[in-house]
Amino acid sequence: MTRKRIALVAHDARKADLIAWIGAHLRFLAGHAYWATGTTGTLVRNAHPDLDITPLKSGPLGGDQQIGAMIAEGRIDMLVFFVDPMTAQPHDVDVKALTRLATLYNIPMACNEATADMLVASPLFSNGYTPRPADFHTYESRAV
Repeated sequence: MTRKRIALVAHDARKADLIAWIGAHLRFLAGHAYWATGTTGTLVRNAHPDLDITPLKSGPLGGDQQIGAMIAEGRIDMLVFFVDPMTAQPHDVDVKALTRLATLYNIPMACNEATADMLVASPLFSNGYTPRPADFHTYESRAV
């Protein structure tokens, strides 16, 4: 099994759901490395102390950007972000930037439990799948 580098984020109303989801999938999730926004990371570490988890800053204090930077640097393989679509987020621009970077750099991203279930249950999750890297050659070589 290839050790994946997984980012975990959850809006306040979804933190308990993320913790429960992790607990239900520990057999798939054990042995991987995790980075999480501050509060989420602390709660996940308290609930699942055997996971290798590094908490970053809280999302509104820059944690979303920290994970985004890690994605841009090729240091994150997958993003699990349990989004609360019913509550306005004061740092919505950060959330959009994070999901944009995950899309841009072609990393698997789950924004709800059903998609997260599909990702970890896929044979690709444990078989060393590597997504096709994003190609920015045309963008980077454009005339300005």
